[in-house]
Amino acid sequence: MIKRVLFSFLLVQLGFVVFGQTDSTIIKPSLIFKGMTPAQKLIANTGEDLLTGNNAGGSQTIISGYGQASYQRDFQYKNSTVDLDRVVLFVGHQFNNKIAFFSELEVADAGVEGGKPKGEVSMEQAYLKFSLNPRQYFVAGLFLPRIGILNENHLPTNFNGVERPLVETLVIPSTWREIGVGFYGQMSSLPIAYSIGVINGLDASQFVHGTGIAGGKGEGQKASGNNLAATAAVKAFVGDFQIQLSGYAGGTISASKYTADSLGLPSGVLAAPLYLGEADIQYAIGGFTAKLLGSYVAIPSADEINRAYANNTPSAMYGAYAELGYNFFQNMKTGKYGARQLIGFVRYENLDMNSKIPSNGIYDGTLKQSHVLAGFNYMPIPNICIKADVRLTSTGEFNKAIVVNPPPVMRDYPQHNQFLNIGIGYSF
Repeated sequence: MIKRVLFSFLLVQLGFVVFGQTDSTIIKPSLIFKGMTPAQKLIANTGEDLLTGNNAGGSQTIISGYGQASYQRDFQYKNSTVDLDRVVLFVGHQFNNKIAFFSELEVADAGVEGGKPKGEVSMEQAYLKFSLNPRQYFVAGLFLPRIGILNENHLPTNFNGVERPLVETLVIPSTWREIGVGFYGQMSSLPIAYSIGVINGLDASQFVHGTGIAGGKGEGQKASGNNLAATAAVKAFVGDFQIQLSGYAGGTISASKYTADSLGLPSGVLAAPLYLGEADIQYAIGGFTAKLLGSYVAIPSADEINRAYANNTPSAMYGAYAELGYNFFQNMKTGKYGARQLIGFVRYENLDMNSKIPSNGIYDGTLKQSHVLAGFNYMPIPNICIKADVRLTSTGEFNKAIVVNPPPVMRDYPQHNQFLNIGIGYSF
């Protein structure tokens, strides 16, 4: 009961933003709405932003990109890792003042080795943009739906902390991209942006226990077209606030009717539907920033999915986080400090990836988590960040029934752990 009240409170209160530029496909608010406060204005600092804001002018090709490397120390397991998390190359082309092409090629974890679960090379986006006017446009291809704060705005210079917020990694899988068509726009008389889209649905057979719905993403890799999904988002700019509601609804059975029938599963465009709702508020004034986000996922047919695929899919999961940040150089814009930023921040995250389970599911207490983070982001220029933070993690108890073939010697699961993260990031 307490959790439900807390979660409802977070959803009602909503919350709040970080410094830097964005790589999203939304037209910049500062380019559309006049008279907005300086705290809301975003400066185009990447090559992609030129195409996004229709500022490229004429026919031209633009190269841009971003990347991140990190170090993490796990104190309970006394283990440290270093990783080139991702290097992304953006190539875009403006054909004329109405049509543009966007693409991002990502190499994750430095490379790919044959036969080993290391690294990934994938297209993060590849779509055409057709502008109807400065306020409205269509996209078609592999694109990132507008869900949550991070999915579209995932540059390392755009979020505080070395790691992306866990709620927007586990409950809302980032970066979530699918093939489809979308329509984006801004109202002419009100400071409101909106989007709708139709994309391929998820594949429930690929759901993996402990990773939420991320395994079911198609990501343009021969994804099934037997089931579809719809997404929508509305964002309002009110004073120093940005308030957004976004959602997703789609089928999770990607198998053909014949295969689905043989498994005793429903088939069709919306078979075994999954619903995701999200609300967030971002706030910025002077050197102070804050954000609050809540998300809930419902899978009513989880029992049927488990019966067919035995992957312990939950009936529901939720996550919420709140973050506060302050730029200590805010009042030192002149002299040697210039445009430098030193952002101190704290973030609290709470999530349960099996808050409800069907009768044939097994509850895993380790998926009920809370995380407290505190750290600093130093940005000598807006396109470079040096980060450090500490994360304190607490979870529920480990359920040994989850392990089918336990090893002869199994270390006790630590319900409390501490992590030290250090990282660097860039965008251009």
